[in-house]
Amino acid sequence: MSVPETPNSQGTQRRWTRRDFLRVAGGAALGLVAVACGSESSGDGGNGGGGNAPAVISSATKDVYYDGEIFDAGGATLRLADWPGFWEEMQRKYLLDQFEKDFNCKIEYDGSFPWFPKFMASGPKEPAFDVANWNLFELFKTAKAGDFFVPIEELKENVPNSKDLWDFAFRNGYGITYTYSQYGYIYRSDLVDPPPTSFKDFWEERFAGKRGTYITSNSLQMTFFMMASLVFGKDETDLEAGFKAMEDAMPMKISDFTGNMQALAERGEVLIAVQHDGEAYLQMDKGVPIGWMYWTERQPILTQTKTVSRYSQPIQKKLAYALIQRSTDPAYLEAVSKENATRPTNKNAKLPEVLASKGLDNTAEAAEQLWIPPWDWYIEHEQEINERVNRIFSQ
Repeated sequence: MSVPETPNSQGTQRRWTRRDFLRVAGGAALGLVAVACGSESSGDGGNGGGGNAPAVISSATKDVYYDGEIFDAGGATLRLADWPGFWEEMQRKYLLDQFEKDFNCKIEYDGSFPWFPKFMASGPKEPAFDVANWNLFELFKTAKAGDFFVPIEELKENVPNSKDLWDFAFRNGYGITYTYSQYGYIYRSDLVDPPPTSFKDFWEERFAGKRGTYITSNSLQMTFFMMASLVFGKDETDLEAGFKAMEDAMPMKISDFTGNMQALAERGEVLIAVQHDGEAYLQMDKGVPIGWMYWTERQPILTQTKTVSRYSQPIQKKLAYALIQRSTDPAYLEAVSKENATRPTNKNAKLPEVLASKGLDNTAEAAEQLWIPPWDWYIEHEQEINERVNRIFSQ
């Protein structure tokens, strides 16, 4: 079918976009709903009068369009799943408090991770949250389990800032990645000489008993396992190579989260550990004797990625799009980057000094070098990996 053209405000011709078609189709569907609601049906699905009208309404109201402007949500509640603690404080400071005022809405913030069991308990049609912030492993796991999320192309069309994001922001296929940090090793710069220069250095005898990684439910350990499988085996899916690498690295300090690993490094309980660069650079700028080494065989990252639930109510979906629009705004990204040393995916955002001083750039080339591990593969083998690695860690 050819795409029609319509005059714009200057009198020239404008080609219709997919959104234009959807808007017209949505309007037509809503017209049909009005007719259906005003008539009776004797169909098998009827409950007296009205027939199948509720089903038509449900179908018609799925399409929501957001153009980037502020609107009055009439006091509606937006259910947000996001990290607790200092992260929530930061979100309220730079994003959520003003968002509630501007859009006349309330944010119902749930910081009790993980999100996967909550989505599974509610099901796709009655989602536990309207918008959620993810690391990629659990996002892939949830997406694999059901039709929970607005498709990525539809999400992009309703977040105008998408045009200014590096392509990498959409590469996960489910949500928009707005900020990220990169994996590697921290080490005690005053106690480690020479410093590590390769991924394999973690296994050197001088680090025996003072190496650090994470519990198997932490995505840093999952990524570390796949990196070890790659470096010591044929590729990142070489399970036996990964298991042997974990065995050869024992004994290790096993942490539950990155903040605790920071503390272990500060106390000298670990000399080298798996970490992401944001936390390392913050420690370094505070004068902690921490050094940093990037992995080079692959460049995996810790992402912050937001999704919108496909079957949320229309006003909640529109608010969710608006929240992601503001989450991808350069001013917001620069504020949070300065505070937690993460990198933006918006090409117009400037890196804070804590990152720029380390030689990092916000460029298309830098973004293209980043690696997303094969999470679908990992999910299929998660139980086997967890059981084997947990046995190794308990020795």
